[in-house]
Amino acid sequence: MITKRWFVGGAVLAGALFLLAASVPGQTGYKAPRTGDGKPNLNGIWQAMTSAHWDVEAHPAAPGPMWELGAQFAIQGGAGIVEGGQIPYTADGLKKKQENFANRTKLDPEIKCYLPGVPRAMYMPYPFQIVQNPKYIMIVHEFAGAVRTIYMDNHTDAPAPSWMGWSNGKWEGESLVVDTKGYLDTTWFDRAGNHHSDELHTIERFSARSPDTLNYEVTINDPKTFTRTWKMSLPLYRRVEPNAQLTEYRCVEFSEEMLYGHLKKKTS
Repeated sequence: MITKRWFVGGAVLAGALFLLAASVPGQTGYKAPRTGDGKPNLNGIWQAMTSAHWDVEAHPAAPGPMWELGAQFAIQGGAGIVEGGQIPYTADGLKKKQENFANRTKLDPEIKCYLPGVPRAMYMPYPFQIVQNPKYIMIVHEFAGAVRTIYMDNHTDAPAPSWMGWSNGKWEGESLVVDTKGYLDTTWFDRAGNHHSDELHTIERFSARSPDTLNYEVTINDPKTFTRTWKMSLPLYRRVEPNAQLTEYRCVEFSEEMLYGHLKKKTS
């Protein structure tokens, strides 16, 4: 005979298992449509809906770096996307982060329209497009026209350091796993000055959780800057409007005066 206590306990256990599965990328039970080669179809235009581009750690709403703009450029608060809550900096790494923040209006690579790097490109407030075939997966970002090529069957080391790194990919069940090295140390994780060195190594996982959402997880390893490996995770949302497309955003035109204005020929 099934008792009420057994029924309630079983229901609680089942609910807990469901929530646990739903919290793990690729474990929602959803299976994405397939491409011609039988792999999960991640093609589409995607965008993050988070304040992590301001600060990947938890942060309150705050005034922006230019008080003259009032609320127009104020910082949106957010719970953060760092698993465990805090980035495990070394003492020197934390000191540099604080210096970056204090001088962010001059040092932030985004202000200079440099390519955003990984993972920053994934949660900036701009859409990006995934274009998929068996040999290569392209991720095309609206910001600065940044492009990543993920090599699926010809894995090699980075020929030279670059802003976006060198990415090799593979499929693990429902997840696209991207292993990237070969980064320059001139990109940040956000506008708060969180940074890395040229030893940055990222492993990303893209897993469809519904027709219009992906789970995104990135593991960060950089022994020059952090005391241990750490992770960030967030959902990505498909742009579903009928005319969804990337638009041209050549931001270098907006930063030329800042970068090169001092080189102008002076006229009498």
